[in-house]
Amino acid sequence: MTTLASPPAVPKNVPRTMGRMRHRNRWTGWGFVGPFMIVFALVFLAPIVYSLYLSLFQTKLVGGTSFVGLDNYARALSDPQFWDGVGRVTLFLAVQVPVMLGISLLVALAIDSGRLYGRDFFRLTIFLPYAVPGVVAALMWGFMYGDRFGLVGNVNDLLGTAIPDPLASVLVLPAIGNIVTWEFVGYNMLIFYSALRVVPASLYEAAEIDGAGPWRVISAIKLPAIRGALVVATIFSIIGSFQLFNEPSILQALSPNYISTHYTPNLYAYSLSFSGQQYNYSATVAIIMGVLTMLVAYVVQLRGMRKEA
Repeated sequence: MTTLASPPAVPKNVPRTMGRMRHRNRWTGWGFVGPFMIVFALVFLAPIVYSLYLSLFQTKLVGGTSFVGLDNYARALSDPQFWDGVGRVTLFLAVQVPVMLGISLLVALAIDSGRLYGRDFFRLTIFLPYAVPGVVAALMWGFMYGDRFGLVGNVNDLLGTAIPDPLASVLVLPAIGNIVTWEFVGYNMLIFYSALRVVPASLYEAAEIDGAGPWRVISAIKLPAIRGALVVATIFSIIGSFQLFNEPSILQALSPNYISTHYTPNLYAYSLSFSGQQYNYSATVAIIMGVLTMLVAYVVQLRGMRKEA
């Protein structure tokens, strides 16, 4: 009759030691994440919380600051100037973003095709405007738009033509769209080109064996492969359109009759805060625009993921 050997006895201090190690490892992880969390809380969360706090109060010359609850939100939702700016940036988004992304996609496909002479130089040249600060770009284009002292005026004087003023009422928004497109075509091109570079070469080899032409390769391989990049670029462009501020703010000095203080929601919030001293209402406008931007970007992301699936 054989007897089973009993398992070796576990020292009594082993569970306690393992618990200490797990506790130490948990705090080690927080040590790595902690600096980022502190900066994130101070730079991102704290301003949002403070803006929410401001939006619930109202400051008057007589009576001081008082709690008003959601009155500022009700006022903003019925403010025609606010909705005028929202409608303008929505129109800007609907026209400028497809044009910009379409140009960026065409440039990325041309560079990736391998048939473009001086590909590296061309890629750098297209990307270079993105390195120009937005304020500098707006000032530069504002000077060129001038019909009295700028490039448009010089062309009219030289050729005797009558090119319309780009900063007139009808053309101000397309002029701003031209500046934004010039700035960000290279940025979006880089996103699309980077996505194209990771497409497996085996797909191209299979398409060549099947006799697929260049347009078939683009529609069946390249465009489906960069769909995720298209969604990301679209979301970034939507956020940038709703945050439109630099260009109209700079051009306002050149076209004060057509670029009002509520030309865009961000410009409206800025004017309310720094010119009108209405900090509470300005915070309310900024919060509503942030929520609206988040909702639109989320819907676009859902539709993009659904198509990708």
